[in-house]
Amino acid sequence: MKSAWSDKDASEYVARYAANGINRDIALRVYTTRLLGRDPLLVLHGGGNTSVKTSVNDLLGDAVKVLCVKGSGWDMAAIEPQGLPAVRLDPLLRLRVLDRLSDEDMVAFQRANLLDPSAPNPSVETLLHAFLPHAYIDHTHSTAVLSVTDQENDEPLLHEVYGGRVALVPYVKPGFDLSQAAARIYAWNPKVEGMILRQHGIFSFGATAQESYERMVGLVTLAEQRLASGRKPVFAAAALPATVASAAEVAPVVRGLLALRPWDVDGEPERITLAFRTSQAIRQYVDGAELSRYSQVGVVTPDHTIRTKNWPLILPMPEPGLAGFSVAAWSAVDEFRARYHAYFVRHNGKREAEKRELDPYPRVVLVPGLGLFGVGRSPAAAHIAADIAENTVRVITDSEAIGRYRPVSEADMFDMEYWSLEQAKLGKAKEPPLGGQVAVITGGGSGIGAATAHAFHAEGAAVVVLDRDGPSAAAVAKPFKERGLALACDVTEPDLVRAAFDRVCTVFGGVDIVVSNAGAAWQGKIGELSDRILRESFELNFFSHQTVAQNAVRVMLAQGTGGSLLFNVSKQALNPGPNFGPYGLPKAALLLLMKQYALEYGDHGIRSNAVNADRVRTNLMSPALMEERAAARGLTVEEYLRDGNLLKREVKADDVAQAFVSLAKARRTTGATITVDGGNIAASLR
Repeated sequence: MKSAWSDKDASEYVARYAANGINRDIALRVYTTRLLGRDPLLVLHGGGNTSVKTSVNDLLGDAVKVLCVKGSGWDMAAIEPQGLPAVRLDPLLRLRVLDRLSDEDMVAFQRANLLDPSAPNPSVETLLHAFLPHAYIDHTHSTAVLSVTDQENDEPLLHEVYGGRVALVPYVKPGFDLSQAAARIYAWNPKVEGMILRQHGIFSFGATAQESYERMVGLVTLAEQRLASGRKPVFAAAALPATVASAAEVAPVVRGLLALRPWDVDGEPERITLAFRTSQAIRQYVDGAELSRYSQVGVVTPDHTIRTKNWPLILPMPEPGLAGFSVAAWSAVDEFRARYHAYFVRHNGKREAEKRELDPYPRVVLVPGLGLFGVGRSPAAAHIAADIAENTVRVITDSEAIGRYRPVSEADMFDMEYWSLEQAKLGKAKEPPLGGQVAVITGGGSGIGAATAHAFHAEGAAVVVLDRDGPSAAAVAKPFKERGLALACDVTEPDLVRAAFDRVCTVFGGVDIVVSNAGAAWQGKIGELSDRILRESFELNFFSHQTVAQNAVRVMLAQGTGGSLLFNVSKQALNPGPNFGPYGLPKAALLLLMKQYALEYGDHGIRSNAVNADRVRTNLMSPALMEERAAARGLTVEEYLRDGNLLKREVKADDVAQAFVSLAKARRTTGATITVDGGNIAASLR
């Protein structure tokens, strides 16, 4: 590991924050915290923390000695001064005289001594930072250090690597007890540069921000150098066939198996999303003959349990065609759930206050011959689980290369998983209506499709924008971040459509909602137009919808959790207009197609519905044509859009989008068509 410290950058931080009244100590603390947080081999998804002891003025202008320590919920890679809440230091130091302090009292005491009562909760390791005397303290979960400490025989190894430069602290759950233990051990040897916390991570400290940061760099480098020498071969490969099923084939099956089923058989499954990862290192790990040994003994640090649970699910190797895979995978899931329940019962009964059992489903899935999946109720949660799983692969691989991997005890893992202060990190935000669901929108690059993509994203769904114009699709999906995916796809090309759905399965795990919206309005008198025009219109306005629906059903059947097919049929399906036969005929066929899917797949929980929209200002009708039609009736475009509907209101793309959302939520509706046109009796259903 190399130091990224720059005198120039450090000075820029000091000058930038000084303009906002932030002192030099805190500015440099922000700078080095970001340096640490940007390295995923040191800090991963909320792990680690930093602090600085300094003096600030309170509301009365009096100087107060404070500890500025990382606040809960802040990302070290992008931390700002407000992410380092200031806690009065002297009251914290007085806690050293106590023999015991409950977690609840500790949190309350720390909050009571915040200078800003609206600041986030200080780190659960605040007292450890306070009880050590140094101005700057850094704490990371370095993968290299974990690989050295997660060993059956770690003490001689740590002495070999560090000599007397660090103190070794036995594993203690973070909080008051760990703070007291670390302070006592430091007092026995105050010349150390840092502390190794067994199965937890590493602390470094110094009189300056640069000294503490570069001590962290130096200590981690020593661990890296030891891991690079004297390695033995790891993970002898199990016997595997030459080919296996693809991630796109396996993901929907896995996603369906892990959907949370309600006790009420009429309830809707709570869907999850997946994040697939594979690499040479991951394959070496999951393909190992002893996978069931080294992957099942526990997490590399107990902090990970709230994100990944204590062990991953191992699925059978998926042979091409998935013959027997679903049955074997279902059995593996059942065994995982039973094992988790037994683990809960085994440890819950030993606690003073009984806990409520969390859901017994895995957060990481290992698939020999393929790779691993992170599992989460949102794409962000799935990616966090996958990131931690990749980190685990690295730590256990390195640990096994120099010894034999050993994490903390199962009892310690239970304590951490069910610790209220850890669970609080996950937050208690209300689940959005379509959270965990994946919606694919064709023709999503503009007009109704773009409005529909935004509407489904607002409801919590992960949204895939398909459009022939790739840049337009990308522009729509960009604000959706981890819950968005843009794919350039001509929906009249069946091979491209299948490839697009496979890509969706690889990225998110599957599909729950499909809005088949792509279309264009060919015109001409039906008795005079060429076959070419009619066939082109049918290709886009009918056959492409069939291709999209077939691929959606293929995935939905593999998942076994139902789904929603939604079609844009247009008013032409019900109320044909002159010269619009090339458009209306395939749309009429599309209306019947929607009903056929409702008829044939309803018993699989797949609902099929349509929206019949008219006179929507979109790119379907060119501005020139719209102006021409309005002028023919002596109207402005705005008047034309309102004229002819009973409500005398312009119908907008978002009105159509909300109709699609409403149908997606209508769990007991199939074979239905909603009219969105402001009121046109001739186009209404009767």
